[in-house]
Amino acid sequence: MLNLTDWEERLRPSPRVLAPDLVEDDNQGRTVDIVWISFNMEPKVKAPVPSNHLPEHVAIIMDGNGRWAETRGLPRLAGHKQGATAAQHMVEVCAEYGIPYLTLYAFSTENWNRPQDEVNGLFQLLEERLDKGISFAQKNGVRIRHLGRLDGLSPRVQAGIRRATELTQNNSKMTLGLAFNYGGRDEIVEATRRVVLNGIPAQDIDETVISRYLYTAGIPDPDLIIRTGNETRLSNFLTWQAAYAEIYFTPVMWPDFDRKEVDKALIAYGQRQRRFGSLAQE
Repeated sequence: MLNLTDWEERLRPSPRVLAPDLVEDDNQGRTVDIVWISFNMEPKVKAPVPSNHLPEHVAIIMDGNGRWAETRGLPRLAGHKQGATAAQHMVEVCAEYGIPYLTLYAFSTENWNRPQDEVNGLFQLLEERLDKGISFAQKNGVRIRHLGRLDGLSPRVQAGIRRATELTQNNSKMTLGLAFNYGGRDEIVEATRRVVLNGIPAQDIDETVISRYLYTAGIPDPDLIIRTGNETRLSNFLTWQAAYAEIYFTPVMWPDFDRKEVDKALIAYGQRQRRFGSLAQE
C-alpha cells in the first residue's frame, strides 16, 4: 500500500490557483499542501454575484474523496488528505467573499461502518489539522463550532475538538461548523431528549424551542447546501435545518472543488427565487 509520501510524488493535477500566492507546483509534478494563511477577513475578493444575493450560510457535503483517489490508483486516505486541503481552501474562499457561516460535513454517524483503517486515518487527519486550523481561526476571527457527538471519539480527538471550540468561542467574524460524528436524525432525537429532561411542558414546545436544543443553536439555517461527488441526496445532513435550503449537486469530486466551482454554485444560488411557500413576486 502506498503511504502519503508515495502518493504525493505521483500526483499530477492540473495547476490552479488555490489561495493567494499559493499555486500547485506543476514543475515538480506535486501538489503543494495549502497552509493556513492570515488575511483581513473583510471581503477583498469580488464575489461572482452581488453581496445581497450571497448566502449567509453555506453547508457542504464533501463527497468523493475516496473515489477521487481510487481513479488515480491511490489509497482512499490520500483522497481524504487532499479533501482536507480543499476544505481549508473553502474556508478561505468563503471568508474572502464575506460569507459569515460555513458548515462542513466531515464525518457522519454512519461513517463508522467504513473499514477501520479508513476511520482511524480520518481521526488522525483531524488531529493533524486541528492545531493549524486553530491558529488560523485565532488570527482571523473564526469561531469553530463542533456539530455532533463527542462520545465514541477517542480522548485525543475529543480534547482537540474541545480545545478548538473553547479557544475560538469569542471570535465573531466567521463561524465554521465542523460536523464530525454527526447525524441529522440523531441530532433531532438528542434535542427532543433534552427538551423532555428539562421539563418543558408539551404545550410550550414549538420549532423555536426545538431549534434551541439542536447542535446548531444560534446558527442560522443554511441558505445553500452543496453536495459534491455526483450524488443527489442529503445523507442525514442538517435534516431539520435544511427545510428551505437551496440544494446544489455537482459531479465534481470534493478534492477538485476549487474557487471556479464555488463560483458556479454561488451563481446558481443567486439565480434562484426563494419563496418559502409564498408566491413569486412579479
